[in-house]
Amino acid sequence: MSQTFRLSLPLIQGAQAQKHITHNEALAILDALVQPVAISAEETAPPDGVADGDLYIVAPEASGAWAGEQDSLAFRLNGGWIFLRPGEGWSAWVLSRNGKMVFDGTSWVLPAASGADMLGINAAADAVNRLTVAAPSTLLSHEGSDHRLILNKATPTDTASLVFQTDFSGRAEMGTMGSGAFGVKVSTDGATWKNALAFDPATAVPSYPAMPCFSATSAGGWREVTAINEDLPFDVVTLNTGGHFNSATSKFTAPVAGIYAFVINGFLAGATNSRICFAVDGLTRADQMQVLLGAAPLSFTSILNLNAGQAVTCRTGNVNAMFRYFQAHTAFSGWKIA
Repeated sequence: MSQTFRLSLPLIQGAQAQKHITHNEALAILDALVQPVAISAEETAPPDGVADGDLYIVAPEASGAWAGEQDSLAFRLNGGWIFLRPGEGWSAWVLSRNGKMVFDGTSWVLPAASGADMLGINAAADAVNRLTVAAPSTLLSHEGSDHRLILNKATPTDTASLVFQTDFSGRAEMGTMGSGAFGVKVSTDGATWKNALAFDPATAVPSYPAMPCFSATSAGGWREVTAINEDLPFDVVTLNTGGHFNSATSKFTAPVAGIYAFVINGFLAGATNSRICFAVDGLTRADQMQVLLGAAPLSFTSILNLNAGQAVTCRTGNVNAMFRYFQAHTAFSGWKIA
């Protein structure tokens, strides 16, 4: 027998000359295999600047001085290479991956984590975050067909969700949060959250809890206005999601930029002979103005593209002889549509 069974260490033969050469080679191989640390598992040929003592796991499609040595441990010794064929179960720490790899009898793979209490990949796991990964991306792929990521919670009032953070401060969350309904909520600071979207689990009908909308009327009977560009009062609020309508000024202020629809519905007296429109930041929209004449239902709709902070009121037009309407039957409404 010229070498050991498991590590293939060279043995000193009887009456061998220069026994120290064989002995030193065996020690060098032991030095490489005991607590092995490989520089890389991605190289297919010797890289530049190698030095004695360097250890590599030879990658597939090996070439050059490593040709035909795929999956071998390449050990640099005395300016040359010694190739050590791994056995099933051998392991080595790989510096380029900052982790351990195991030879499964066919190739080098990452060790299975089955049954582990926690696992940190390039990061430290803890009692709450028992699986922690620090990487540019994380891929979960199929194994021939479908692939599902399942988030399971104990009871309907618990939470199963996906949270998006900035510097470990929450900015968005989606899932079944505190109920059986799927929803989306957002935050600017990770402390105060607003519901943005919700789906009824029984009907699948969506709702938008934060969608700006309002409707307001005013108390009283017939009111006559003869002045031009006069804002009409609407001080009885029936709907004001988000609180963007001010009943004291009868103004709706756009919370965000977007396209908004505005409607006024009511009833006109026979003496009416005037115009009506909407104003943006106190400027009458002459391009969207309706002429009113005689006793008739009042119905006027306008679509406006607003910037955040712009205010809209309903007013008489730039030509006005007599605008007579019934206040309690006249409503000013608006909502964001896009």
